[in-house]
Amino acid sequence: MRMRTAMTDPVADLRLRQLTSAALPVGAFAYSQGLESAVELGWIRGPVQAQQWIGGLLEHTLSRLEVPLLARLMAAFARADEASAERWSGLLLALRDTAELRAQERALGTAWAALLVDLGVPGAAPWSERPQRTALALYALATVHYGIAVQDAAQALLWAWLEAQASAALRAVPLGHAAVQRVIHALAAAIPAAVTSGLAVADEDIGAGAPALAIASCRHEMQYSRLFRS
Repeated sequence: MRMRTAMTDPVADLRLRQLTSAALPVGAFAYSQGLESAVELGWIRGPVQAQQWIGGLLEHTLSRLEVPLLARLMAAFARADEASAERWSGLLLALRDTAELRAQERALGTAWAALLVDLGVPGAAPWSERPQRTALALYALATVHYGIAVQDAAQALLWAWLEAQASAALRAVPLGHAAVQRVIHALAAAIPAAVTSGLAVADEDIGAGAPALAIASCRHEMQYSRLFRS
């Protein structure tokens, strides 16, 4: 497989929209990634705090961890280097601070592998059983298969994450639909810069610094009443 560096073509763009659709049957809607616990702890009480929480993770976690790792995973799959892909995917798991967040990665990775096998994406089947499987690795595999440029893939990934976080806030805070759209509108403008910053991160600088997320995730593991699995 060859990784594109130019803008994606129209069909590839539509494939990318499918891969980042909220309707994708991988169960991502079941996870809040710590947001539900942040609400329970009183850190998020309305749209202002929700925007600050999501925006902070976008800047300090997604752009420092997911984006650079996506670029490396795509490069590894483009040159058919499975060992490197496993290593980068394993690093993502190692940098997830809690058992709950690691379990989320593996569960979504399993669902992604099953979906890509069903869609006929070569190389997806072996990932369903690999200990290093992550949703990010399977997403990278699919984007390379469909000839999607790395910058386009990263931008779409962050958009899908932002939309999922806003949806979780809609249910957990709860926020009104208009308030959620205002949050999305404000934070979407930060995505291009987050992608540019993330693609410039050196290997030795990959890693996130979000202690509040780790605390929220740990607390969520023991939370009595939960809507989400993380």
